Amino acid sequence: MTKLFPNPPPAGTAMLPTRPAYDVRSFLALRKSANKLFLSEPGPNEDELAQLLEVAARVPDHRKMNPWRFIVFQGDSRLECGKELARIAGKKPGAEERDVMDAVGLLLRAPTVVAVVSSPTDDGRTPVWEQELSAGALCYNLLLAANACGWGGVWLSEWIAFDKEVDALLGLRENERLAGYIYLGTATAHPQERIRPEMSGLVTKWTKPD
Repeated sequence: MTKLFPNPPPAGTAMLPTRPAYDVRSFLALRKSANKLFLSEPGPNEDELAQLLEVAARVPDHRKMNPWRFIVFQGDSRLECGKELARIAGKKPGAEERDVMDAVGLLLRAPTVVAVVSSPTDDGRTPVWEQELSAGALCYNLLLAANACGWGGVWLSEWIAFDKEVDALLGLRENERLAGYIYLGTATAHPQERIRPEMSGLVTKWTKPD
């Protein structure tokens, strides 16, 4: 097995509160999702993906709820699920043949696709919203981990993240919903930088009201 990351220390081990690293700062400043149309083989294999998911799960998680889980699509399962997605798409009002064909190929755009399921528990103490945010952080962390290991990735939702029949197809429980699909593979084209927000219009400083 190719070792992608160092082993974590035992629980209770004192950890460094900061890890200053210019390479990491550069990595974050230049981060860019891959184009979903230009992801090819190879993607992470089963062992490599297991390591990526373990690292991706190192996200803020109030009360250690683990409010997320994963559904992995690799190999033939991508096409088999795509056929079911096409069946669902074909039943929608106004559906056209193109919609059905597009649905078949959704999960074939990358060799590895991970559906991240937000799975919160309403325990009366830990806000469900916090748990859902943790699932979103995990999606991003998975992209960062994969990118740092040399794979391109993109986080997508599309209609298959908001369809009750798809939820049933994937075995989601009543309290669960899809945080998104993470497509992972080898980027075959360079993504272009996009326009970034002007931060001055998005940041305010709080002052005590008069």
